[in-house]
This record gives sequence, structure tokens and C-alpha cells, in this order.
Amino acid sequence: MIIDWPSFAPVNALLGGILIGLSAALLLLLNGRIAGISGIIGGLFQATKPGDFSWRVAFVLGLILSPLLYQLFTPLPESRIDADWGVLVLAGLFVGLGSRIGSGCTSGHGVCGLSRLSPRSLVATMTFMGTGFLVVYLARHLLI
Repeated sequence: MIIDWPSFAPVNALLGGILIGLSAALLLLLNGRIAGISGIIGGLFQATKPGDFSWRVAFVLGLILSPLLYQLFTPLPESRIDADWGVLVLAGLFVGLGSRIGSGCTSGHGVCGLSRLSPRSLVATMTFMGTGFLVVYLARHLLI
């Protein structure tokens, strides 16, 4: 494994982590909701309570608009994806299926669930992290 030291930005990572934790805590304290992205987006298609739709839309718009706002002050880091569209679509479907089967995603279980000391979230996080490690290993060392 090679670490790209010139791109290592611990201060940015720390500030980003603080913002994620703060936003998740505020959503829980002020709205009584867990900041699980798959659940928030899934709820857009089946909102049942009045006002349930609007906070979900605001949350998703914040996810989309925040990099654009950040870009006003500094350029976004370069991103490169070394996969074709078929692989990306298949990977997205697997992630969606996994978050449905696991009743949540990395933000719901990994950020919010672990901070609430949820045993179920600990098992879920260990499962999807372990599966991710295994898939990357298989894809990079055995399939390619």
C-alpha cells in the first residue's frame, strides 16, 4: 500500500468529521431523526407524516449544494474513477441492496448507531466494512 502523503489533509478530515458529527447530533436532538442517508432518501418516496418530506428534501439539497458552496472558497480536490459505467451501476445496486438488507447504511449505523452504542449498528458496521475490504481485495488481487 502506498500513501499519497502530499494529499494527506488531517485538518480537513478532522473538520469534516466534526461537521458530520455536529449535523447528525443536531438532526437527532432537534428533529428526533437519525442521519442515515439511505433512510432519508428512501423516506422521500414514502413520506407519511406532514412535514416529513420537507426536512428530507432540505437534507438532500444540503448534501448536493454544500460542495458547490465549498467550491466558492477553494477548488474541490480532483476525483478520478477507474471503472466503467456498468461496474458503477452494479456497485450502486449492490450498495442499495445491502443498505436495505442491513436496515441502514454507513451514516445511519456507522456514524449515528455507533455513537449511540447500538450493538446492532456495531455488527452492521463490522459486516459492511469487512465485506468492503474483502471485495476490494478480491477485485484488485484476484480478478484483475
